[in-house]
Amino acid sequence: MKTDDNSILILDFGSQYTQLIARRIREERVYCEIHPCTLSFKEICSFKPKGIILSGGPSSVLEPGAPMADKRIFEMEVPILGICYGMQFIAHMLGGSVVASDECEYGSTRLLIKDFNGIFNRLKGRTDDDGLFRVWMSHGDRIESFPHNFKLTASSANAPVAAMMSSTHPFFGVQFHPEVAHTTLGQDILRGFIFDICKCRPTWTMNTFIEQAVIDIQKQVGKEKLICALSGGVDSSVVAVLLNRAIGAQLTCVFVNNGLLRRGEAEQVRSIFSENFNINFHYIDASDRFLKRLDGVSDPEKKRKIIGNLFIDVFEEEAKRIKGVTFLAQGTLYPDVIESLSFKGPSATIKSHHNVGGLPEKMDLKLVEPLRELFKDEVRELGRELGLPNELVMRHPFPGPGLSIRILGPISDQRLKILRRADQIVEEEMRINNLYNKVWQGFAVLLPVKTVGVMGDSRTYEYVIAIRIVDSLDAMTADWSKIPYSVLATMSNRIINEVKGVNRVVYDISSKPPGTIEWE
Repeated sequence: MKTDDNSILILDFGSQYTQLIARRIREERVYCEIHPCTLSFKEICSFKPKGIILSGGPSSVLEPGAPMADKRIFEMEVPILGICYGMQFIAHMLGGSVVASDECEYGSTRLLIKDFNGIFNRLKGRTDDDGLFRVWMSHGDRIESFPHNFKLTASSANAPVAAMMSSTHPFFGVQFHPEVAHTTLGQDILRGFIFDICKCRPTWTMNTFIEQAVIDIQKQVGKEKLICALSGGVDSSVVAVLLNRAIGAQLTCVFVNNGLLRRGEAEQVRSIFSENFNINFHYIDASDRFLKRLDGVSDPEKKRKIIGNLFIDVFEEEAKRIKGVTFLAQGTLYPDVIESLSFKGPSATIKSHHNVGGLPEKMDLKLVEPLRELFKDEVRELGRELGLPNELVMRHPFPGPGLSIRILGPISDQRLKILRRADQIVEEEMRINNLYNKVWQGFAVLLPVKTVGVMGDSRTYEYVIAIRIVDSLDAMTADWSKIPYSVLATMSNRIINEVKGVNRVVYDISSKPPGTIEWE
């Protein structure tokens, strides 16, 4: 969604933190895009970046076949910041020396700034008296000698060259990760690069996004008709309203009840969109069809693929009933894309999402995904800008495959009934205790195990419910929410007493990484 030349280009060498770099820059109202480090020089030039950031990565520049970017980027007279592997790439390409370190450095460490010029300018007076502050390291190689005309700007105990800069060009390198929260002054370092060095302006807002998105949608769709996969969640709801603004009567929103929704959700969505928005709305109850296809399926990836393919079948069938439909819109977000495909760099694929990796290779409808480059909080901001009610904008994320991936193992009517009621209790207690809008996401998971219990002086052998409540900014990383024990106790007591078939409740205290937010 590049609208002007006031943008930063991020070249990805495979770091799991690359998306965080983009997120931090977007927070400053500066647009940026992530592209693979193998992006052609012609495409790099056509992007016309105000600055280039080279990400970290799991490889070593010393390895045969290590990921490389086109060396001609150093001839563009554009500021360049290398982070971790990116800094080693700069040194390697410009005549410096990179060697394997005797001691690796992972985690939090103290950095000593030796020169506050360049990207460290905003840190003056912000560090300890001796110039020290905390940073996050993750490297096994180190720079042994500088490229020509480079000088040392910071060091740490195990990285003598923890930061460097050129004295003749706006080239900078840091061995640590300024984009992660563990680097205490990391955002100020990124601000120093994008504003002081690259001279970017904070011009990228959701209002400008809407203006450009409307133009792009109209150009892509033309006079054709489009159906939108509307689930009632934040993402698809924002897509629906945005599309309605762009193409109006050419849009038909299709809500498919796949039998995997939360309790009362189908009725709620029908009420909201059929009564409150001037949008063509079609409701399809395909729950029996989905549940029959999922019968006996336990593998989560198979569930996702089945649901993704069946969704497309249903939408294509509906499209044939509406003359002239050639496009399908859905609420794909940036984290969906990053976790599903390595299309923007050599980073590892985590899992497929039904609206990205779950699509069939061939389908009759062409995709429209206007939110594909946005993070969740940006989508919420966009929703407010479009006039959506706060109750809808602040709904917790809900996976496209629905409750199928919150039921570990095969799906059945009984298990769906158990999970729906348990999940409803979790949400009710979050709202009662004013926690719902303070956490990123909270839900129940039905585990495929039964445990012994005692209820009413009788032995029971029933299911286990896991409660998952997390704090996050963009779903790329997350930590378990430290909600009061009294609230957890109430949730547990209510679930065990009110949900037949459950005699034990556990609380998930895993972070992301190493886990994911959803269990499957």
